[in-house]
Amino acid sequence: MNVRKQFAKYVSQNIFGMIGISLYILADTFFISQAVGADGITALNLVLPLYSFIFAIGQMIGVGSAIRFAVEKGQGKKEKYPWFSNALIWATIFGAVFTVIGFLFPEHLVALMGGDASIVAVGAPYTRIFMSFSIFFMWNHVCNAFVRNDGAPTVAMAATLFSSLFNIVFDYVLMYPLGMGMAGAALATACSPIVGVLICLVHILSKKSSLHFHFVRPDFRRLCMACQVGVSAFVGEMSSGVTTLAFNYLILGLTGNTGVAAYGVVANLAIVAMALFNGIAQGTQPLISDYYGRNEQGLIRRVIKMGLCLSFVFAALIVFVVWRFAAPITAIFNKAGDPVLAMYAEEGLRLYMLGFFFAGWNMLGASVFSAMEEARAAFAASMLRGFVLILLCAFVLAAVFGMTGVWLAYPAAEALTLVVTFAGLRKVLRTGFERNTH
Repeated sequence: MNVRKQFAKYVSQNIFGMIGISLYILADTFFISQAVGADGITALNLVLPLYSFIFAIGQMIGVGSAIRFAVEKGQGKKEKYPWFSNALIWATIFGAVFTVIGFLFPEHLVALMGGDASIVAVGAPYTRIFMSFSIFFMWNHVCNAFVRNDGAPTVAMAATLFSSLFNIVFDYVLMYPLGMGMAGAALATACSPIVGVLICLVHILSKKSSLHFHFVRPDFRRLCMACQVGVSAFVGEMSSGVTTLAFNYLILGLTGNTGVAAYGVVANLAIVAMALFNGIAQGTQPLISDYYGRNEQGLIRRVIKMGLCLSFVFAALIVFVVWRFAAPITAIFNKAGDPVLAMYAEEGLRLYMLGFFFAGWNMLGASVFSAMEEARAAFAASMLRGFVLILLCAFVLAAVFGMTGVWLAYPAAEALTLVVTFAGLRKVLRTGFERNTH
Protein backbone atom coordinates (compact mmCIF):
# COMPACT_ATOMS: atom_id res chain seq x y z
CA MET A 1 0.00 0.00 0.00
CA ASN A 2 1.16 3.56 -0.77
CA VAL A 3 2.88 5.10 2.26
CA ARG A 4 0.54 8.12 2.23
CA LYS A 5 -2.49 5.84 2.28
CA GLN A 6 -0.99 3.78 5.08
CA PHE A 7 -0.22 6.93 7.06
CA ALA A 8 -3.74 8.27 6.52
CA LYS A 9 -5.32 4.95 7.49
CA TYR A 10 -3.34 4.32 10.67
CA VAL A 11 -3.19 7.91 11.89
CA SER A 12 -6.84 8.80 11.21
CA GLN A 13 -8.13 5.66 12.89
CA ASN A 14 -5.88 6.15 15.91
CA ILE A 15 -6.94 9.80 16.17
CA PHE A 16 -10.60 8.78 16.18
CA GLY A 17 -9.86 6.16 18.80
CA MET A 18 -7.94 8.55 21.05
CA ILE A 19 -10.62 11.21 20.67
CA GLY A 20 -13.10 8.61 21.85
CA ILE A 21 -11.08 8.05 25.02
CA SER A 22 -10.74 11.77 25.69
CA LEU A 23 -14.44 12.46 25.06
CA TYR A 24 -15.53 10.07 27.79
CA ILE A 25 -13.18 11.84 30.21
CA LEU A 26 -14.70 15.14 29.11
CA ALA A 27 -18.19 13.68 29.49
CA ASP A 28 -17.30 12.59 33.03
CA THR A 29 -16.22 16.14 33.80
CA PHE A 30 -19.36 17.67 32.30
CA PHE A 31 -21.87 15.32 33.95
CA ILE A 32 -20.11 15.55 37.30
CA SER A 33 -19.98 19.36 37.10
CA GLN A 34 -23.75 19.41 36.49
CA ALA A 35 -24.71 16.78 39.08
CA VAL A 36 -22.20 17.41 41.88
CA GLY A 37 -20.69 20.84 41.19
CA ALA A 38 -17.22 22.20 41.84
CA ASP A 39 -16.47 19.64 44.60
CA GLY A 40 -17.10 16.85 42.10
CA ILE A 41 -14.70 18.36 39.56
CA THR A 42 -12.10 18.86 42.27
CA ALA A 43 -12.43 15.24 43.43
CA LEU A 44 -12.21 13.97 39.86
CA ASN A 45 -9.10 16.03 39.19
CA LEU A 46 -7.43 14.86 42.39
CA VAL A 47 -7.87 11.17 41.50
CA LEU A 48 -6.80 11.56 37.86
CA PRO A 49 -3.17 10.71 38.80
CA LEU A 50 -4.41 7.29 39.96
CA TYR A 51 -6.01 6.76 36.57
CA SER A 52 -2.79 7.84 34.90
CA PHE A 53 -0.66 5.42 36.91
CA ILE A 54 -2.88 2.42 36.09
CA PHE A 55 -3.09 3.40 32.43
CA ALA A 56 0.68 4.04 32.29
CA ILE A 57 1.52 0.53 33.49
CA GLY A 58 -0.94 -0.94 31.01
CA GLN A 59 0.46 1.18 28.18
CA MET A 60 4.06 0.28 28.98
CA ILE A 61 3.36 -3.44 29.00
CA GLY A 62 0.99 -3.37 26.04
CA VAL A 63 2.74 -0.92 23.71
CA GLY A 64 6.23 -2.21 24.55
CA SER A 65 5.30 -5.85 23.97
CA ALA A 66 3.42 -4.95 20.78
CA ILE A 67 6.43 -3.06 19.42
CA ARG A 68 8.70 -6.08 20.00
CA PHE A 69 6.07 -8.21 18.29
CA ALA A 70 5.82 -5.83 15.28
CA VAL A 71 9.60 -5.57 14.76
CA GLU A 72 10.04 -9.35 14.89
CA LYS A 73 7.11 -9.74 12.50
CA GLY A 74 8.72 -7.25 10.08
CA GLN A 75 11.97 -9.22 10.27
CA GLY A 76 10.13 -12.44 9.43
CA LYS A 77 10.77 -14.07 12.80
CA LYS A 78 8.22 -16.64 13.92
CA GLU A 79 8.59 -16.45 17.69
CA LYS A 80 5.98 -13.79 18.34
CA TYR A 81 3.19 -15.47 20.29
CA PRO A 82 4.84 -15.28 23.74
CA TRP A 83 4.83 -11.47 23.62
CA PHE A 84 1.03 -11.36 23.64
CA SER A 85 0.56 -14.07 26.26
CA ASN A 86 3.25 -12.68 28.53
CA ALA A 87 1.80 -9.16 28.30
CA LEU A 88 -1.69 -10.31 29.30
CA ILE A 89 -0.40 -12.35 32.22
CA TRP A 90 1.66 -9.47 33.63
CA ALA A 91 -1.23 -7.06 33.08
CA THR A 92 -3.38 -9.39 35.19
CA ILE A 93 -0.81 -9.48 37.98
CA PHE A 94 -0.40 -5.70 38.18
CA GLY A 95 -4.13 -5.12 37.76
CA ALA A 96 -4.90 -7.40 40.71
CA VAL A 97 -2.56 -5.39 42.94
CA PHE A 98 -4.28 -2.10 42.00
CA THR A 99 -7.70 -3.69 42.55
CA VAL A 100 -6.88 -4.73 46.12
CA ILE A 101 -5.38 -1.34 47.03
CA GLY A 102 -8.27 0.63 45.54
CA PHE A 103 -10.95 -1.52 47.14
CA LEU A 104 -9.45 -1.45 50.63
CA PHE A 105 -8.01 2.08 50.89
CA PRO A 106 -9.97 4.57 48.71
CA GLU A 107 -10.27 7.21 51.44
CA HIS A 108 -6.54 7.13 52.11
CA LEU A 109 -5.77 7.47 48.40
CA VAL A 110 -8.00 10.54 47.91
CA ALA A 111 -6.54 12.15 51.05
CA LEU A 112 -3.03 11.38 49.81
CA MET A 113 -3.87 13.18 46.55
CA GLY A 114 -4.65 16.34 48.57
CA GLY A 115 -8.37 16.03 49.28
CA ASP A 116 -9.88 17.50 52.45
CA ALA A 117 -12.75 15.83 54.33
CA SER A 118 -15.46 17.07 51.95
CA ILE A 119 -13.52 15.98 48.84
CA VAL A 120 -12.70 12.57 50.36
CA ALA A 121 -16.42 11.99 50.98
CA VAL A 122 -17.17 12.69 47.32
CA GLY A 123 -14.12 11.00 45.77
CA ALA A 124 -13.71 7.79 47.81
CA PRO A 125 -16.68 5.86 46.30
CA TYR A 126 -15.55 6.88 42.80
CA THR A 127 -12.01 5.67 43.51
CA ARG A 128 -13.09 2.33 45.01
CA ILE A 129 -15.27 1.47 42.02
CA PHE A 130 -12.95 2.37 39.14
CA MET A 131 -9.86 0.82 40.76
CA SER A 132 -11.75 -2.43 41.34
CA PHE A 133 -11.78 -2.84 37.53
CA SER A 134 -8.03 -2.26 37.07
CA ILE A 135 -7.46 -5.64 35.41
CA PHE A 136 -9.90 -4.79 32.64
CA PHE A 137 -8.30 -1.39 32.04
CA MET A 138 -4.92 -3.07 31.62
CA TRP A 139 -6.25 -5.87 29.41
CA ASN A 140 -7.81 -3.23 27.20
CA HIS A 141 -4.47 -1.45 26.69
CA VAL A 142 -2.68 -4.71 25.87
CA CYS A 143 -5.30 -6.02 23.45
CA ASN A 144 -5.68 -2.66 21.69
CA ALA A 145 -1.92 -2.27 21.14
CA PHE A 146 -1.49 -5.79 19.76
CA VAL A 147 -4.55 -5.61 17.50
CA ARG A 148 -3.29 -2.32 16.06
CA ASN A 149 0.20 -3.73 15.46
CA ASP A 150 -1.21 -6.92 13.94
CA GLY A 151 -2.58 -4.95 11.00
CA ALA A 152 -6.11 -4.29 12.28
CA PRO A 153 -6.21 -0.57 13.19
CA THR A 154 -9.90 -0.41 12.27
CA VAL A 155 -10.79 -2.95 14.95
CA ALA A 156 -8.59 -1.12 17.49
CA MET A 157 -10.35 2.15 16.63
CA ALA A 158 -13.80 0.54 16.91
CA ALA A 159 -12.89 -0.91 20.31
CA THR A 160 -11.86 2.48 21.61
CA LEU A 161 -14.80 4.39 20.13
CA PHE A 162 -17.52 1.98 21.25
CA SER A 163 -16.09 1.63 24.76
CA SER A 164 -16.06 5.43 25.01
CA LEU A 165 -19.60 5.70 23.65
CA PHE A 166 -20.71 3.13 26.22
CA ASN A 167 -19.10 5.21 28.94
CA ILE A 168 -20.78 8.45 27.86
CA VAL A 169 -24.25 6.89 27.54
CA PHE A 170 -24.06 5.09 30.88
CA ASP A 171 -22.58 8.17 32.56
CA TYR A 172 -25.90 9.86 31.84
CA VAL A 173 -28.09 6.85 32.63
CA LEU A 174 -26.44 6.04 35.97
CA MET A 175 -26.00 9.63 37.16
CA TYR A 176 -29.37 11.09 36.21
CA PRO A 177 -32.28 8.63 35.76
CA LEU A 178 -30.81 6.28 38.37
CA GLY A 179 -29.43 9.08 40.59
CA MET A 180 -26.15 7.34 41.46
CA GLY A 181 -24.00 10.51 41.34
CA MET A 182 -20.23 10.05 41.42
CA ALA A 183 -20.61 6.29 41.95
CA GLY A 184 -22.56 6.09 38.69
CA ALA A 185 -19.86 7.96 36.80
CA ALA A 186 -17.24 5.59 38.22
CA LEU A 187 -19.24 2.48 37.31
CA ALA A 188 -19.75 3.64 33.72
CA THR A 189 -16.02 4.32 33.37
CA ALA A 190 -15.08 1.02 35.01
CA CYS A 191 -17.22 -1.11 32.68
CA SER A 192 -16.12 0.60 29.45
CA PRO A 193 -12.81 -1.33 29.01
CA ILE A 194 -14.76 -4.60 29.04
CA VAL A 195 -16.50 -3.42 25.86
CA GLY A 196 -13.09 -2.59 24.34
CA VAL A 197 -11.66 -6.03 25.10
CA LEU A 198 -14.71 -7.81 23.65
CA ILE A 199 -14.40 -5.87 20.39
CA CYS A 200 -10.65 -6.60 20.17
CA LEU A 201 -11.51 -10.30 20.43
CA VAL A 202 -13.22 -9.99 17.02
CA HIS A 203 -9.73 -9.76 15.49
CA ILE A 204 -7.83 -11.86 18.02
CA LEU A 205 -10.11 -14.86 17.45
CA SER A 206 -10.27 -14.43 13.68
CA LYS A 207 -8.33 -16.41 11.08
CA LYS A 208 -6.40 -13.28 10.07
CA SER A 209 -4.92 -12.89 13.53
CA SER A 210 -1.29 -13.65 14.39
CA LEU A 211 -2.22 -13.38 18.08
CA HIS A 212 -2.86 -16.46 20.19
CA PHE A 213 -3.01 -16.73 23.95
CA HIS A 214 -1.21 -19.56 25.71
CA PHE A 215 -0.96 -20.09 29.46
CA VAL A 216 2.75 -19.62 30.07
CA ARG A 217 4.88 -18.90 33.10
CA PRO A 218 5.30 -15.12 33.53
CA ASP A 219 8.59 -14.23 31.84
CA PHE A 220 10.20 -11.34 33.70
CA ARG A 221 12.99 -11.02 31.13
CA ARG A 222 10.48 -10.50 28.32
CA LEU A 223 8.59 -8.03 30.51
CA CYS A 224 11.78 -6.00 30.96
CA MET A 225 12.50 -6.12 27.21
CA ALA A 226 8.99 -4.84 26.52
CA CYS A 227 9.25 -2.12 29.15
CA GLN A 228 12.51 -0.87 27.63
CA VAL A 229 10.72 0.24 24.46
CA GLY A 230 7.38 0.85 26.18
CA VAL A 231 8.82 3.27 28.71
CA SER A 232 7.99 6.32 26.58
CA ALA A 233 4.33 5.23 26.58
CA PHE A 234 4.55 4.83 30.36
CA VAL A 235 6.15 8.22 30.90
CA GLY A 236 3.82 9.87 28.39
CA GLU A 237 0.76 8.57 30.24
CA MET A 238 2.26 8.98 33.69
CA SER A 239 3.42 12.51 33.03
CA SER A 240 -0.16 13.75 32.92
CA GLY A 241 -0.71 12.21 36.34
CA VAL A 242 2.48 13.67 37.80
CA THR A 243 1.73 17.06 36.26
CA THR A 244 -1.81 16.97 37.63
CA LEU A 245 -0.57 15.99 41.09
CA ALA A 246 2.09 18.73 41.17
CA PHE A 247 -0.25 21.37 39.77
CA ASN A 248 -2.97 20.40 42.26
CA TYR A 249 -0.62 20.95 45.20
CA LEU A 250 0.67 24.23 43.80
CA ILE A 251 -2.81 25.54 43.01
CA LEU A 252 -4.23 24.46 46.37
CA GLY A 253 -1.57 26.65 48.00
CA LEU A 254 -2.24 29.57 45.65
CA THR A 255 -6.02 29.64 45.22
CA GLY A 256 -7.61 26.67 47.04
CA ASN A 257 -10.34 24.36 45.73
CA THR A 258 -11.67 26.89 43.22
CA GLY A 259 -8.30 27.02 41.46
CA VAL A 260 -8.14 23.21 41.38
CA ALA A 261 -11.62 23.12 39.84
CA ALA A 262 -10.43 25.59 37.17
CA TYR A 263 -7.39 23.42 36.52
CA GLY A 264 -9.75 20.45 36.22
CA VAL A 265 -11.49 22.21 33.33
CA VAL A 266 -8.17 23.04 31.66
CA ALA A 267 -6.65 19.59 32.20
CA ASN A 268 -9.65 17.69 30.89
CA LEU A 269 -9.95 19.87 27.80
CA ALA A 270 -6.21 19.42 27.27
CA ILE A 271 -6.74 15.65 27.31
CA VAL A 272 -9.14 16.01 24.38
CA ALA A 273 -6.61 18.12 22.46
CA MET A 274 -3.82 15.71 23.38
CA ALA A 275 -5.81 12.90 21.77
CA LEU A 276 -5.01 14.32 18.34
CA PHE A 277 -1.27 14.16 18.94
CA ASN A 278 -1.48 10.75 20.65
CA GLY A 279 -3.32 9.53 17.59
CA ILE A 280 -0.53 10.74 15.31
CA ALA A 281 2.17 9.19 17.52
CA GLN A 282 0.40 5.84 17.96
CA GLY A 283 -0.67 5.74 14.32
CA THR A 284 2.87 6.16 13.02
CA GLN A 285 4.40 3.64 15.46
CA PRO A 286 3.28 0.40 13.73
CA LEU A 287 4.40 1.79 10.36
CA ILE A 288 7.82 2.83 11.62
CA SER A 289 8.34 -0.47 13.48
CA ASP A 290 7.52 -2.38 10.30
CA TYR A 291 9.72 -0.18 8.07
CA TYR A 292 12.53 -0.37 10.62
CA GLY A 293 12.34 -4.17 10.66
CA ARG A 294 12.64 -4.10 6.85
CA ASN A 295 15.39 -1.40 6.81
CA GLU A 296 13.26 1.11 4.84
CA GLN A 297 14.92 4.33 6.00
CA GLY A 298 13.41 6.50 3.27
CA LEU A 299 9.86 5.49 4.20
CA ILE A 300 10.51 6.26 7.85
CA ARG A 301 11.69 9.77 6.97
CA ARG A 302 8.54 10.34 4.92
CA VAL A 303 6.28 9.19 7.77
CA ILE A 304 8.09 11.47 10.25
CA LYS A 305 7.75 14.49 7.95
CA MET A 306 4.03 13.87 7.48
CA GLY A 307 3.60 13.48 11.24
CA LEU A 308 5.41 16.74 11.98
CA CYS A 309 3.33 18.69 9.46
CA LEU A 310 0.03 17.28 10.69
CA SER A 311 0.97 17.98 14.33
CA PHE A 312 1.66 21.63 13.55
CA VAL A 313 -1.67 22.05 11.75
CA PHE A 314 -3.60 20.57 14.68
CA ALA A 315 -1.72 22.75 17.18
CA ALA A 316 -2.55 25.91 15.23
CA LEU A 317 -6.24 24.98 15.08
CA ILE A 318 -6.41 24.19 18.80
CA VAL A 319 -4.77 27.47 19.83
CA PHE A 320 -7.03 29.50 17.51
CA VAL A 321 -10.22 27.90 18.86
CA VAL A 322 -9.18 28.24 22.51
CA TRP A 323 -8.11 31.89 22.23
CA ARG A 324 -11.32 32.72 20.37
CA PHE A 325 -13.80 30.76 22.51
CA ALA A 326 -12.21 30.40 25.98
CA ALA A 327 -15.14 32.10 27.77
CA PRO A 328 -18.02 30.03 26.32
CA ILE A 329 -15.99 26.82 26.67
CA THR A 330 -15.39 27.51 30.35
CA ALA A 331 -19.04 28.40 30.94
CA ILE A 332 -20.10 24.86 29.94
CA PHE A 333 -18.37 23.48 33.06
CA ASN A 334 -19.18 26.40 35.36
CA LYS A 335 -22.82 25.71 36.21
CA ALA A 336 -22.81 28.05 39.22
CA GLY A 337 -21.34 30.91 37.16
CA ASP A 338 -18.45 31.39 39.60
CA PRO A 339 -16.54 34.44 38.27
CA VAL A 340 -13.29 33.43 40.00
CA LEU A 341 -13.37 29.94 38.49
CA ALA A 342 -14.14 31.47 35.09
CA MET A 343 -11.23 33.92 35.35
CA TYR A 344 -8.69 31.25 36.25
CA ALA A 345 -9.94 28.73 33.67
CA GLU A 346 -10.03 31.20 30.77
CA GLU A 347 -6.48 32.39 31.41
CA GLY A 348 -5.36 28.80 31.89
CA LEU A 349 -6.83 27.62 28.61
CA ARG A 350 -5.20 30.39 26.58
CA LEU A 351 -1.72 29.94 28.09
CA TYR A 352 -1.61 26.17 28.68
CA MET A 353 -2.69 25.25 25.16
CA LEU A 354 0.29 27.08 23.63
CA GLY A 355 2.34 24.07 24.68
CA PHE A 356 0.80 21.95 21.92
CA PHE A 357 2.94 23.69 19.31
CA PHE A 358 5.83 21.76 20.86
CA ALA A 359 4.14 18.78 22.56
CA GLY A 360 2.93 17.19 19.32
CA TRP A 361 6.45 17.03 17.93
CA ASN A 362 7.86 15.73 21.21
CA MET A 363 5.26 12.95 21.37
CA LEU A 364 5.94 11.96 17.77
CA GLY A 365 9.70 11.93 18.46
CA ALA A 366 9.31 9.69 21.52
CA SER A 367 7.11 7.31 19.49
CA VAL A 368 9.74 7.14 16.72
CA PHE A 369 12.46 6.33 19.26
CA SER A 370 10.38 3.49 20.73
CA ALA A 371 9.37 2.13 17.33
CA MET A 372 13.05 1.91 16.34
CA GLU A 373 13.95 0.25 19.66
CA GLU A 374 15.95 3.29 20.83
CA ALA A 375 14.92 2.86 24.45
CA ARG A 376 17.39 5.36 25.91
CA ALA A 377 16.37 8.18 23.58
CA ALA A 378 12.68 7.45 24.18
CA PHE A 379 13.23 7.43 27.93
CA ALA A 380 15.24 10.66 27.90
CA ALA A 381 12.71 12.62 25.82
CA SER A 382 9.77 11.32 27.82
CA MET A 383 11.41 11.95 31.19
CA LEU A 384 12.33 15.51 30.29
CA ARG A 385 8.85 16.55 29.19
CA GLY A 386 6.95 14.35 31.60
CA PHE A 387 8.83 14.83 34.85
CA VAL A 388 12.04 16.84 34.99
CA LEU A 389 11.29 20.01 33.03
CA ILE A 390 7.56 20.24 33.74
CA LEU A 391 8.12 20.04 37.50
CA LEU A 392 11.06 22.42 37.40
CA CYS A 393 9.15 24.96 35.29
CA ALA A 394 6.00 24.62 37.40
CA PHE A 395 7.66 25.32 40.75
CA VAL A 396 9.94 28.07 39.46
CA LEU A 397 7.33 29.91 37.38
CA ALA A 398 4.63 29.53 40.06
CA ALA A 399 6.96 31.10 42.61
CA VAL A 400 7.61 34.06 40.31
CA PHE A 401 4.27 34.59 38.52
CA GLY A 402 1.71 32.79 40.69
CA MET A 403 -1.17 31.17 38.77
CA THR A 404 0.06 32.63 35.47
CA GLY A 405 3.34 30.82 36.04
CA VAL A 406 1.50 27.53 36.61
CA TRP A 407 -0.23 27.87 33.24
CA LEU A 408 3.02 28.78 31.46
CA ALA A 409 4.94 25.81 32.87
CA TYR A 410 3.57 23.36 30.29
CA PRO A 411 4.53 25.30 27.12
CA ALA A 412 7.91 26.20 28.64
CA ALA A 413 8.75 22.56 29.44
CA GLU A 414 7.64 21.30 26.01
CA ALA A 415 9.68 24.00 24.21
CA LEU A 416 12.84 23.06 26.11
CA THR A 417 12.27 19.35 25.48
CA LEU A 418 11.91 19.93 21.75
CA VAL A 419 15.61 20.85 21.46
CA VAL A 420 16.56 17.43 22.82
CA THR A 421 13.94 15.62 20.72
CA PHE A 422 15.16 17.05 17.41
CA ALA A 423 18.79 16.33 18.28
CA GLY A 424 17.84 12.76 19.14
CA LEU A 425 15.91 12.27 15.90
CA ARG A 426 18.90 13.35 13.82
CA LYS A 427 21.16 10.91 15.64
CA VAL A 428 18.73 7.99 15.59
CA LEU A 429 18.01 8.31 11.87
CA ARG A 430 21.74 8.34 11.20
CA THR A 431 22.78 5.41 13.42
CA GLY A 432 19.67 3.34 14.11
CA PHE A 433 19.73 1.38 10.86
CA GLU A 434 23.41 0.55 11.24
CA ARG A 435 22.66 -1.09 14.59
CA ASN A 436 19.61 -2.88 13.22
CA THR A 437 21.64 -4.30 10.28
CA HIS A 438 24.28 -5.71 12.60
